[in-house]
Amino acid sequence: MSEPKAVEAALETLLADVTPLVCETLSLESAAGRILGRELTARLDVPSFDNSAMDGYALAHADAGQWLIISQRITAGTPARPLESGTCARIFTGGEIPPGADCVVMQERVRVDGEQALIPDAIPLGDNVRRRGRDVSSGEPLLLAGERLEAAALGHLAGQGFTEVEVRRRPRVALLSTGDEIVDPGRPLKTGQLYNSNRPMLRRLLERFGADVVWTPSVPDSREATLRLLAEASERADVVVSTGGVSVGEEDHVKAALESLGRLDLWRLAIRPGKPLALGRLPRKDASEARFIGLPGNPVSSFVGAWLFLRPLMGAMLGCPALATLPRLSAIADFETETGPRRHYMRVALTFGEQGIMARAFRDQNSSVLSSCISADALAEIPAESRIRPGDTIDCLWLRGD
Repeated sequence: MSEPKAVEAALETLLADVTPLVCETLSLESAAGRILGRELTARLDVPSFDNSAMDGYALAHADAGQWLIISQRITAGTPARPLESGTCARIFTGGEIPPGADCVVMQERVRVDGEQALIPDAIPLGDNVRRRGRDVSSGEPLLLAGERLEAAALGHLAGQGFTEVEVRRRPRVALLSTGDEIVDPGRPLKTGQLYNSNRPMLRRLLERFGADVVWTPSVPDSREATLRLLAEASERADVVVSTGGVSVGEEDHVKAALESLGRLDLWRLAIRPGKPLALGRLPRKDASEARFIGLPGNPVSSFVGAWLFLRPLMGAMLGCPALATLPRLSAIADFETETGPRRHYMRVALTFGEQGIMARAFRDQNSSVLSSCISADALAEIPAESRIRPGDTIDCLWLRGD
């Protein structure tokens, strides 16, 4: 029996030969949360003209410190006339700076008497003026390929007049649940049965990572059914994910079925939780391959495995660097633990304070205790054969960023 592999070796195996999926064109309104497929260049200067940052008076800064005639009134969206020498313009936020003016003084600092305004001394050149192109200049890179199109990015594109955008096609994922003891919520439980908690949990995580979950069958505990459903899943999806059935029990058929149909690249990891894990490939009729990830059946093991493996795989298929690795934080442990030959990923809550980031471990770290994942901010990565005491510095993988 081969030795369990490290996470790094498993990731290298999983991501070998992965290339981003093809692009599709969507309307900007439909592109929220999608991954940009190619770099975009700015079409316009933003702002497209010099404008006022506040309500006030526009003038030449050399004319400050005296009474000036108010020669025009400029509101947002109306064109400005050239400023007459020795005058100022009443201007409102967003209004165009008139030719001949080079600063704006806020209205609270100005004394007005009829059609004249007393301007205070020493108004700096450019004060309260938002220059043309301050945010973006035409011809410059606007957004890079791989950017997730969230609120600000969508607004950035709309501000340039984009109505549609090229995004990566979502990876299609088949999510298989194995085991006769696992039943869907809504059905009565028989003795020895459990409700399927992995399916909704993993579906949500996969969608969060950018995938399109296209098929979610239940797989009975039989070799024939496992072979048939794995083969069908490989034709329906780019990635086939299963939960359970990858251990060494007599009713664990997934590993054997994978070896029969396709190729087993890796089995068993030197981590806790999540030691039983299978990585491989499933052939399709068109001679291409679907990626296969067999996660453990215990819900916490599946949760941890999804963050460590499904997330970076989706990132590679989407060409999204932000999904490649989890953000890593240094924290101070307020718990004590000791590991054996496997690296331990502990669920922790983080507190941010004056003395730094404190990591509090949930008391019960058993792989069946899914409640600990609800409030977990991070996974504390504890090396193998190590002992952690309160006050030690540890690495934590941040889970709240997506």
